[in-house]
Amino acid sequence: MQFFDDSLHPENMEKVVITVAPYGPEWMPEDFPEDIPLTMDEQIQKAVECYDAGATVLHLHVRELDGKGSKRLSKFNELIAGVRAAVPDMIIQVGGSISFAPESDGEAAKWLSDDTRHMLAELTPKPDQVTVAINTTQMNIMELLYPEYLEGTSLANPAFQAAYSEMTVPAGPAWVIEHLKRLMDNDIQPHFQLTGIHALETLERLVRKGLYKGPMNLTWIGIGGGFDGPNPFNFFNFIHRVPNGCTLTSESLLKNVLPFNTMAMSMGLHPRVGNEDTIIDHKGARFGSVAQIKQTVRIAHELGREIANGKEARAIYRIGEKYNSIEETLLANGMAPNRKAGQKGVPQRG
Repeated sequence: MQFFDDSLHPENMEKVVITVAPYGPEWMPEDFPEDIPLTMDEQIQKAVECYDAGATVLHLHVRELDGKGSKRLSKFNELIAGVRAAVPDMIIQVGGSISFAPESDGEAAKWLSDDTRHMLAELTPKPDQVTVAINTTQMNIMELLYPEYLEGTSLANPAFQAAYSEMTVPAGPAWVIEHLKRLMDNDIQPHFQLTGIHALETLERLVRKGLYKGPMNLTWIGIGGGFDGPNPFNFFNFIHRVPNGCTLTSESLLKNVLPFNTMAMSMGLHPRVGNEDTIIDHKGARFGSVAQIKQTVRIAHELGREIANGKEARAIYRIGEKYNSIEETLLANGMAPNRKAGQKGVPQRG
C-alpha cells in the first residue's frame, strides 16, 4: 500500500468497517456465559446487538445446544436466515473452517473435509462472504494462549490443548482454485484470511493467472503458531506488500487485539474484534464482543474516523462485484498489469 504525506489524515480515509467474531468456536459457553450465545435465538440476537453497537461484518460460526461448534450446514442456513431477517444490511461472513472444535476429549481439532467445505458455496440463503485461507499452514492456536488466560476455561484441559496444538489449515492449490470457482459461480465473495506474505504472494499469482476475478478483501492474521506472529514489523511488512486497491483488516488475539486494531485504524485500515479473538481486555478482565465493538468505535472516533454503516461497508467491500478479465481485476485491486512479451522493468498502464 502506498502512503502519501496526507494519507494519515482521517478525511482521506474510508470509513471504518468493523468485523466482529462473536461466536468463539474454540471456547465453550461456560467459559464466558455472559457473552457466548447458545440457542439459535441467542445467536441471532448477538448479531443484532453487535450491529447496533457498530459492527457491520459478522464472522459467523454456529453452535449446537450441547455447546459444541456445529458441523451441520442446515444450522448455518438457519442462522444466516435469522440474521438476514433481523439485520438485513449486515455483511454475513461465514467462517471457512465451518467448525474446527474437537468433538470430545482426545479427538483432533481439525477443519472439515475439502468436499464439505466446498458445500459452503451452496448455503441457502447465501452469505455475502466465505473466508478462504491460502496455502496449507499450521494453526497452533495454543502457542500464544498463555496459561494465566486459560485458567478456569475449557482450554485449560490438556486434551484440548494437545488437539489445538496440532491443528492445521488445509488449503492446497487444487482445493483453493476449485473453492474460489464455486464461490464466485454462486455470487459469494471470498474474504481472504492470510497468514503472512507467502499467502499474499500466492493469491497475487492466482489473480495474475485469471483464477480469481473479484475484489481482494484481506485479513492479516497475527496469532503465531504457523501464522505471522503479533510483531508490528510483520504487520507493517504485510501492509507494504498489499496492493493499493485492496481492503485490509487486522486480526490478532487476546491482549494483542487492541493495539493491532488501533494501529490498523490509525493507518486507514480496518479492525476485527469479538470473543473468537479475545475474551479479555488489556487488564485481563472478561470483555465481551459488544463491549469490544463499543471500545473500537470510541477509538476510531478519537482518531477522527467515522464508522461505516451496513450499506457503506458493502460499497467499501464491493459486495457483488466481479470482473470480466485479468486486466480489469488487476486494475480494480490497484495492481500493476501483467508483463507483455518484450516489456522491460515494471509494466505500466498508458
